[in-house]
Amino acid sequence: MTRIIDKVVLVTGASSGIGEATARELATAGARLFIGARRGDRLKALADELGETVAWRELDVTDGADFDAFVEAAEARFGRVDVLVNNAGVMPLSPLAALKRDEWKWMIDVNIHGVLNGIAAVLPCFVAQQTGHVINVASVAAHLVLPTAAVYCGTKHAVRAITEGLRQEHDEIRSTLISPGVTATELGSDITDPAVAAALKDWRRKSLTPDAIARTIRYAIEQPDGVDINEVIVRPTAADM
Repeated sequence: MTRIIDKVVLVTGASSGIGEATARELATAGARLFIGARRGDRLKALADELGETVAWRELDVTDGADFDAFVEAAEARFGRVDVLVNNAGVMPLSPLAALKRDEWKWMIDVNIHGVLNGIAAVLPCFVAQQTGHVINVASVAAHLVLPTAAVYCGTKHAVRAITEGLRQEHDEIRSTLISPGVTATELGSDITDPAVAAALKDWRRKSLTPDAIARTIRYAIEQPDGVDINEVIVRPTAADM
């Protein structure tokens, strides 16, 4: 029997891509899901499709109070929280010389503050119940740096460090970093530099599908309580990096 059955799992960025695929994978495995994102219409459609074990709430991960309310709503609906999947992220790549300061700030707010807000929202209840699991979806960008991706890579390096810090500070809580390689999602649709957008389109000719990452997340959750899958990199077999 899967160890996911009846676990309450929170998934951010669940309106598309890896978040949506994760919701589908875990619902199939028997988890109870509370899904969040900015696009409530998509969340509602997904929850209606997956059934009564899936509930939803609009969520802005950059707003700490909103993330607290999201977790409180999940506890009110299901009685507890067992796992948080911090998946929401943005990737408006550009050369540093383009000086896109607003986009830099946006990446830092979503990719770093969003993860920290999620951890802050669940940590008190995880400590109180002496169990819990935080899964942070980073990127291969947490392990390398590429031109046009300096700020994005910086945010993902930060997520890797934060995840490791959580692991070291709390031996009662499992912490997992999932680092996907290039994956066919909406990530990068917010790139405003035409040359970079074209390069990304070419790079994505060798892509994973989001369900590959969803299965990895399921694998991490399914492990026995004494087993913590700390870090996984998932790439297309034909990937260059």
